[in-house]
Parts: sequence; structure tokens; C-alpha cells
Amino acid sequence: MKKLLSLLLLTSVALFAKEYYSKVEPYEILSISSNVSGQVVFADEKKEGKILDKRAYIKIDDKLDRIELTNVRKKITLLKNTLKLNESMKKNYEEILAKKQKNYDNIKKLKTKSVIEKDREFYDLVATQNTLISTAKEVDNLKVQINDLNLRAAQLRKSIADKSLRAKAKVLYSLNVKEGQVVNPGMLLAKVADISKAKLTVYLNARDMQGAKGKRVYLNGKKTDYKVDRLWEIADETHLSSYKAEIIIKAPKHFSELMKVELK
Repeated sequence: MKKLLSLLLLTSVALFAKEYYSKVEPYEILSISSNVSGQVVFADEKKEGKILDKRAYIKIDDKLDRIELTNVRKKITLLKNTLKLNESMKKNYEEILAKKQKNYDNIKKLKTKSVIEKDREFYDLVATQNTLISTAKEVDNLKVQINDLNLRAAQLRKSIADKSLRAKAKVLYSLNVKEGQVVNPGMLLAKVADISKAKLTVYLNARDMQGAKGKRVYLNGKKTDYKVDRLWEIADETHLSSYKAEIIIKAPKHFSELMKVELK
């Protein structure tokens, strides 16, 4: 009797499980906005709707960036050479100062040396100290300049990279700019789709939402190993009294197919 009741209960649950329909969509569609300003010199319209390779599908003019980057690299090289020379000078002055300090310490105690001679040695010692301080300041200044130029080089490399858009293995969903067009930061350039996986979106009623993550997904009437991956527990703004759920599935041969979805 208990087995019969259990069977009847399972049957009733299956009968009352609601059918939902969902379009098979790419796992993610990304909106690509510009990070830079410039003129579009290349926009591969032939790639729309196709899988992209490692080549750029949009290029923004980066000629001036590349020229400046070359000049910045040359400046860095020159400053590094100058820094080495100044560091060598600093080391030499440190050694000279140590000897002059020792000489002065010895002379100032001698009664056989006149005040003028002692003063002369003192002034020479101070002059060497000042030269050393000046050289040390120059070393620090050169290091600051090199750091600033390294930062500028990094900014230019990023700008150049941002001006060549690539999205290997993704589909160019839409191209929103044309060659010759001037773009600014924040402007939409393209949309690309991640088709490595696919997703189904359904809006569950309150009954099916309860325990949905533990239920098995049936697609077009066939049992699968899929389960609900994401579930919004707040009712949807558009689909009133319904709860949005996403199911991640393997990428199909063709997207946009309509599938029947059931949770049991």
C-alpha cells in the first residue's frame, strides 16, 4: 500500500510539473566598448556572425602611440646610461670624502698647522661633501625620471593594445563601427558571443521554484544530467510572479533552437 501511495505521489508530481520553453543562447554576449579615442582604420565586416581568430577584427589608429613609445624607450636607455655614470661619480666622491675627512681630522689636531691651512682643508672637505650631495640628488632625480617614463611606456603599451581588438574563439555577434569613424572612450564598438557553452533561461512559477536546484532537467522530454545553475529568488520585474533560472548546457551545433524544459 505504501509503495502504491509513493508511486501515485511521484506520478502526480510529474503530471503537475510545468513545461517551459527557452531559446538556446550563447553562454555570454559581451558588449565591447572603446577604452581610447581615435579613428577606426580597420573594421572586419566580413567576420560578422563568424568565429574570430587571433587577428584583430577592429583596429584604431595607433601610429602616434607607437612613435611616442619608441622615443620613450630611447629616453629610458639614455637616462639609464647617465644614471650609471652618476652612480659611479657618487661612489668616487664617497671615497674621496672619506679620505679628506680622515686628513682633516688628522690636521686639525696638529699644532704645527696654521689656522689658514686648517681652514683650507675644511673648505675643501665641505666642497667635496656638497659635490657628493649634488651628485646624490642627480641620481635620485634620474631615477624619478626613469620611473615616470616607465609608467608612460606602460600607458602607451596599453593604449596600443586597446586599439587592436581581438576575441579568439568567440563569434562576432555585431560590429557597431565602420572604417573612418572616430570613436571615444565608452563608445560601443562591437558585441561578441562566447559559444564555448550555451544557456537556457526559464521563468519558473512559485511551485517549481521551490527546490529547483535539486531537480533534474528534462529537455524536449528527455532526461539529462543538467541542473539549474543560477536561480533568482526574487520575482522578475518583467515576468511578474516568476523566478528567473539559468541552465548551462553543452554548446549545440546551432543556437537559437527552441527547447522544452521541465524540472522533475
